[in-house]
Amino acid sequence: MNNFALIGAAGYIAPRHMKAIKDTNNQLVAALDTNDSVGIIDSYFPDADFFTEFERFDRHIDKLSRINNGRAIDFVSICSPNYLHDSHMRFALRSGADAICEKPLVLNPWNIDGLLEIERESGRKINTILQLRLHPSILALRNKVANSGAGKKFDVDLTYITSRGHWYLQSWKGDDKKSGGIATNIGVHFYDMLHYVFGNLQENKVHYSSATKAAGYLEYEKARVRWFLSIDSNDIPEDIRISGQRTYRSITADGESVEFSGGFTDLHTQSYEQILQGHGFGLEQNRIAIETVAHIRTAERSSLTGDYHPFLNNIKR
Repeated sequence: MNNFALIGAAGYIAPRHMKAIKDTNNQLVAALDTNDSVGIIDSYFPDADFFTEFERFDRHIDKLSRINNGRAIDFVSICSPNYLHDSHMRFALRSGADAICEKPLVLNPWNIDGLLEIERESGRKINTILQLRLHPSILALRNKVANSGAGKKFDVDLTYITSRGHWYLQSWKGDDKKSGGIATNIGVHFYDMLHYVFGNLQENKVHYSSATKAAGYLEYEKARVRWFLSIDSNDIPEDIRISGQRTYRSITADGESVEFSGGFTDLHTQSYEQILQGHGFGLEQNRIAIETVAHIRTAERSSLTGDYHPFLNNIKR
């Protein structure tokens, strides 16, 4: 049994990590969050120590490593705000633990280089959650692409709309310096998936970017991709929106739909199983996706000519 610590226990994604730790028969020993609305811990690990101040959490983790009475930390799971991931991974490795970090791993590609150095110095490893690489529908698409003819490029449309209320822009997620913006915060695992399925990135254009939505064009070795991301419920197609649905996911490849709406429930547990077997996704496997979102964040808008996502026709620019 491995002992885990968790940084960022009050957020949306933390329960998936708690469940994964429990499902893999491991133990959450300590958790940290500046917000104390963390009653969900009782559903998984009621005996876990909890801290709202990093300094006390740091001291506790250090004490456990020194006492080494079977409660030293083996892994630190990181679900904190995006801009803190880099620092918290460094803390994990310097504490003698491996890290399991939520997406996005970091905000800028050069941060990966510094983390690689700390991995070498500490002898510990950073793992990340790239759950779409484990999704059966994505794996089937990857196999189809791998078996397509030489020179074949798929025409792909990626649309992801996940409605958020007014709170979103008032939180750290609405601050590009902390979240990386819409493309980074809600899209980075899609860009990783596109690279994983279709090969190296060749072109990256941004057609639209605002606080609530973004769209552009990506070309890979094996695909031409029009993408659209949004947290605005008004962007959901009307026939779906009137039914009360607040999320819309769609990937089509050469006009054929890739069904991936289901199958997400256990992907974090599967990710943990892979990590515990020594097969987790590491730093370098994140580089292309992080380079992609970093470029999207700073790129000038391209004119709406050629391939652009059709949802942009409904947006005033």
